[in-house]
Amino acid sequence: MSLDVTRAEPHLHEARQRLEHARSSRLAQLQALNETGQTPDDHLLSEQRSAMQRALKEIEEAFARVENGTYGTCLGCAQPIPAERLEILPYTRFCVSCRRRTT
Repeated sequence: MSLDVTRAEPHLHEARQRLEHARSSRLAQLQALNETGQTPDDHLLSEQRSAMQRALKEIEEAFARVENGTYGTCLGCAQPIPAERLEILPYTRFCVSCRRRTT
């Protein structure tokens, strides 16, 4: 059992780092959007802000999954999400197959 924990810990450390980077990037993007000086009625700007806020919420949910031990498990099929997918989109909740079914 301790062997699995030892192996899992570097994975979780890397996951936290990728999530921190994603959060920092989205916060910077959101700040840039807020500093554009455009009117609040600008539909595209509003959509971009909403997308950034959704991504930030998903990132926070991914941090919670890291803490509760479910990070990297697809919420659709309960199978492991491939490491390559988590590297690209560290806050994803679904494997590719299940994501396609939800859209």
